[in-house]
Amino acid sequence: MAPLVTLATCALNQWSLDFAGNLKRIKESIIIAKEAGATLRVGPELEIPGYGCLDHFLENEVYENSWDSLYSILTDTSLHGIVIDVGLPLLHRNCRYNSRAIILDGKIICLRPKLYLANDGNFREMRFFTPWNRPRHVEQYYLPPLIQKHQGRRHVPIGDVVVSTIDTCFAAETCEELFTPNAPHIDMGLNGVEIFLNSSGSHHSLRKLDTRVALIQEATLKNGGVYLYANQLGCDGDRLYYDGCAMIFVNGKLVGQSSQFSLNDVEVVTATIDLDEVRSFRSAPSRGMQAVAAPEYQRIELDYSLSQDDLDFDRRKPPTAPRPPRYHLPEEEIALGPACWLWDYLRRSRAAGYFVPLSGGIDSCATATIVFSMCRLVIAAVKEGNQQVITDVKRIAAFSAKLPETPEELCNQIFYTCYMGMENQSSKETRERAKALSERIGSYHTDVNIDDMFHSTKNILTRATGFEPKFRAHGGTVTSNLSLQNIQARSRMVLAYYFAQQLCEVRERPSGGSLLVLGSSNVDECLRGYLTKYDCSSADINPIGSISKVDLKRFIAWAEKDFDMPILKDFIEATPTAELEPITADYVQSDEVDMQMTYAQLSRFGTLRKVHHLGPYGMFLLLNEEWGGEGGLSSREIAHKVNRSTLLPLGLANTEKVKLFFHFHQINRHKQTVATPAYHAESYSPDDHRFDLRPFLYPPAFESWSFKKIDDRVEALEKRNKKGE
Repeated sequence: MAPLVTLATCALNQWSLDFAGNLKRIKESIIIAKEAGATLRVGPELEIPGYGCLDHFLENEVYENSWDSLYSILTDTSLHGIVIDVGLPLLHRNCRYNSRAIILDGKIICLRPKLYLANDGNFREMRFFTPWNRPRHVEQYYLPPLIQKHQGRRHVPIGDVVVSTIDTCFAAETCEELFTPNAPHIDMGLNGVEIFLNSSGSHHSLRKLDTRVALIQEATLKNGGVYLYANQLGCDGDRLYYDGCAMIFVNGKLVGQSSQFSLNDVEVVTATIDLDEVRSFRSAPSRGMQAVAAPEYQRIELDYSLSQDDLDFDRRKPPTAPRPPRYHLPEEEIALGPACWLWDYLRRSRAAGYFVPLSGGIDSCATATIVFSMCRLVIAAVKEGNQQVITDVKRIAAFSAKLPETPEELCNQIFYTCYMGMENQSSKETRERAKALSERIGSYHTDVNIDDMFHSTKNILTRATGFEPKFRAHGGTVTSNLSLQNIQARSRMVLAYYFAQQLCEVRERPSGGSLLVLGSSNVDECLRGYLTKYDCSSADINPIGSISKVDLKRFIAWAEKDFDMPILKDFIEATPTAELEPITADYVQSDEVDMQMTYAQLSRFGTLRKVHHLGPYGMFLLLNEEWGGEGGLSSREIAHKVNRSTLLPLGLANTEKVKLFFHFHQINRHKQTVATPAYHAESYSPDDHRFDLRPFLYPPAFESWSFKKIDDRVEALEKRNKKGE
């Protein structure tokens, strides 16, 4: 009779330092796994304290509280009868470790610290933890006194171990270890490990799930075996959204997958596996030759069987059938990820709702549409009977005793929009688009002109100095033109916070409260510095701050059809404009003209700078090949002047395309130090606070060594081409 095992993995919406809430969700997931007949359950990385505690991991109290939670799990008899893999931080020999505890029937079997730590991009694990950089090394961990008394012994094994049960063998690798070239599962599998447990804290970024699936698929396709992947879900207090998607693979085939984006706090995935499939899959002689030469692991013997009872044939579950992985389009990811992140932020911050300055442009339109998407998800969860969501909605949607029944009804209670226009700068079209969008989604909308605020601020300088600045269209200088634009932009920020604090009182919201202000600057504008410091891009949080303009346009085009919002077509077709300069018969301000580069080019520059780690010269060489060739740009066009006339006032009459990007990125880098905390989506985000650790004061860009090398290269290429003519 084939040995069948039912295994469980899960995605949990843990919150940093929410020990009580995290413990509740952990226990719930274990109970659900037991009820499904599972004999082993794996949970997310550091699930007890929450993965994103950051510098709190330097506090001893976090470790003490984690042991308190683990003690509660050990002493809860309703959690007995199943092998539990739970994540927590540990202090061992005065070193801090990101670890896992393997538990059965109230006893700790062993502790498994993380071998290789995530320490790039958004992750700083080596700031808090020490890597257990000793593969296959095992020693003794001395337990806290309370646990010693319960355990009946002073210590348990800690290290890179594998666990042998009566019928199989399992082992753990943690998150980053899956992504390393020589991943632990390789040698583990060659040592006879049949079940791999991966406890992860992996955040969402666009198109990232493909990478996870490919790595797990290859791990089990090449080596055979069962792979259980657990992940955190939701916003745990930072810019990241952990996108769940717990999975179970067998021999390269997916047999279980949870939601990637969900408002559920607990999702458990189970699958029944025929272990004979793994053993048959590993029959190749070449694998056997490598297995006998593989380094040996120390095994922890566990007198327990994961298999179903062979004699209880009528109650045996059949093996779970394979299924194709479920992926979302990038447009759907934008609709779902930031929306779930916003809901977690709203319900946990105890704010009354969100406020957005709605300009009539595509960026604020995208922000508003994401909030509407959030309302759609919330109403769907309410109709499904999600009790946690229902409880949160009852508290947040305070204008009515009954629950909102449509996304528009919910949106009207928790979402506030405002068009802040100027008599000569704001067009009728943008004002009408803002109003039409607010009517479609149901937001509480106001429409104001800020001319009085603008002129009163402008006149302060004139009264103090006698100098009257003018827009460029009225004969003013570049400096005056820019300063007058910035008055408008910063005035809107002041008004946004004023309205956000007062509108709930204006509407006589029963429980009072104030609103969180949402930003609507995209990643490309931030990268280029095409925004005013402390303008209306300054906000509490920003759901699109790490999403490219190209992807935002695709998202709006998708939402137009999927959300049945024809009004969105007008936003897609409109020319992107800040509307900060006077509109004349022959001039309307355009973002791409102002920036002297397209959003598509900015996206490419950003990717090469951050993802490919290219400086100016390296970027020029690559783009010379990518954008050159027959019918393409010449080397001088790639490197040289974009719009000479607009650069003359800056003294950059002979500037270049690549140079231009680096010039503006570097002189505006200081703006990223105060950028609104944004949902992380793009791999080239310039977020200064967590993701993109670069200086914000640079040497003069156009005097740089790299720029001189670009000039020399262009001249050499032109001389060579001239000789060939």
